[in-house]
Amino acid sequence: MVKCISILGSTGSIGRQSLDIIDHLGIPVAALTAGTNVERMAQQCRKYTPKLAIMATAFAAQELSEKIADLPIRVSWGEEGLIEAATMAQVDCVITAVMGMVGLKPTLAAIRAGKRIGLANKETLVCAGELVMAEAKKYNTEIIPVDSEHSAIFQCLMGCNDRREVKRLILTCSGGPFYGMTRQQLQNVTKADALRHPNWKMGEKITVDCATLMNKGLEVIEAMRLYDLPLEQVDVAIHRQSIVHSFVEFTDGAVMAQLGSPDMRLPIQLAMTYPQRMACPVEPLDLFSCGPLTFSPPDMENFPCLALARACAKAGGTACPVMNGANEEAVAMFLAGKIGFYDIYERVCAAVDSVPFIQNPDLKQILESDRLARQCVKDF
Repeated sequence: MVKCISILGSTGSIGRQSLDIIDHLGIPVAALTAGTNVERMAQQCRKYTPKLAIMATAFAAQELSEKIADLPIRVSWGEEGLIEAATMAQVDCVITAVMGMVGLKPTLAAIRAGKRIGLANKETLVCAGELVMAEAKKYNTEIIPVDSEHSAIFQCLMGCNDRREVKRLILTCSGGPFYGMTRQQLQNVTKADALRHPNWKMGEKITVDCATLMNKGLEVIEAMRLYDLPLEQVDVAIHRQSIVHSFVEFTDGAVMAQLGSPDMRLPIQLAMTYPQRMACPVEPLDLFSCGPLTFSPPDMENFPCLALARACAKAGGTACPVMNGANEEAVAMFLAGKIGFYDIYERVCAAVDSVPFIQNPDLKQILESDRLARQCVKDF
């Protein structure tokens, strides 16, 4: 079990659930970081008294400083603060729960500092997966996925020392709130409709991504990077009950699955305790009351973001960071009521078609592609 933790994104859904597990396990917290939720960060600082608290902006950091002036906590802000939180000497595990490209540089810094990464930031691997995994190999750093699907695959592959034995990975997907609906039915869905996820309680952005199936597309790309497999060996199955979190099919025909209650605290705890398993404050799965388990192929015609993500994964290069950056911007516009549900897909497509493609980008080119994609969505 890890001995000291930094949480990047402590006020969000994954961050708060990580703190639940920290309460359960009694692990000290060295650093907490957040966006602009000063009130919640102040409450967390009073409860956990980290040595360092980081906010996204100077204004938020100043406000936090005033609220916790009586505590021995140093407050800072911005990207440099995130990197410091990710590389503190006493920390041996960093939970990367920030949303978006802001998590990339701190994750790379933590890898180079030899910290275990509890990875909940999709963009890190979607946008720069080859670079990140090469650095993890170079510095012999553990990356343990926190996403329920990737944690499931991680668990199914325990004891598999030869990836040539793996025929394919099958990521399960709830289908989101609009499962079974046609394009015509989806034309006028609202933000409130999109945020009614049937099984999981998550942040707004990821919940909309689940509604468009873009989230599953991002997870396909993550799986390719994490497990060093080609696109053709990563599939998706709709599983409405969210009990089977993913499958691994092996070359001999055996299929292994990981089942559990739909509660993110299970994979979060494993990232902290691996290779140990410990009692977890989650209601155990009761197979006699969970009902029938069903599986079906995804509908990529009415939910084209999944097909788009797979196309970008096949293209490689800057196609993935462009798609990701454009999607972040488009989802933000949808949440702000500026565009419709299908406009998300249209604007992401426009960015992928418009931003110049680079086959083997370096970090600077990845970040520039992300910037251009966001601008393209705004200018659409």
